[in-house]
Amino acid sequence: MVRRTKEEALATRHKLLDAAEQLFQAQGVSRTSLQDIARRAGVTRGAVYWHFKDKADLFNAMMDRVILPLEESFQGRLGQQAETDPLARIYSGVMDALIRIAGDPQARRVFEVATHKVEYVDELQALRLRHLKSRSDFLAQVEHGLQAAAERHSVALAIPAATAAQGMHAIIDGLIQSWLLESTAFDLVALGRDVLDVYLRGLGFFRPDTSAAARP
Repeated sequence: MVRRTKEEALATRHKLLDAAEQLFQAQGVSRTSLQDIARRAGVTRGAVYWHFKDKADLFNAMMDRVILPLEESFQGRLGQQAETDPLARIYSGVMDALIRIAGDPQARRVFEVATHKVEYVDELQALRLRHLKSRSDFLAQVEHGLQAAAERHSVALAIPAATAAQGMHAIIDGLIQSWLLESTAFDLVALGRDVLDVYLRGLGFFRPDTSAAARP
């Protein structure tokens, strides 16, 4: 009985998150109420508050379902053994993210909500902090990886590794945002690969062998 109750509670939680994804995408985060989400999920408003403190908490849980696996994969690659090329780990991590966003409807939906359907109004300031932390974590990991790659490949970076990480983030983030606006305009994975190659060559690198980095 206890196990069934836990399973039912988990099922209700996922219903709410699914409903939130759909409504946030359709009408934006600030224009969607918790009552709207409860109604779409077929549960009471009280059930929403049983699982989530407020809308920001629900939003973060929705993001976690998609973003955490991506972040864990990326961090896992960068944390691989020292003998694995750090440049290959960065390359594989970025390309995995682009492939996931382009090929997984749920990932695309969540990224669209996070990118184009959210306003940082008072009740959603926690979302801004989440975005800032995600960016900060990415920059720190890529900066460390680029510095390690420069040492491994004897490359003298023309700009500081921190600046190079900022540039890579701007390129990848810009590509994703543009693709989400019009996914038929270009192939996110193919163009992302080409642009990443060009950027890395500009830093003094060449496309790495990702065969080892592809193994988590």
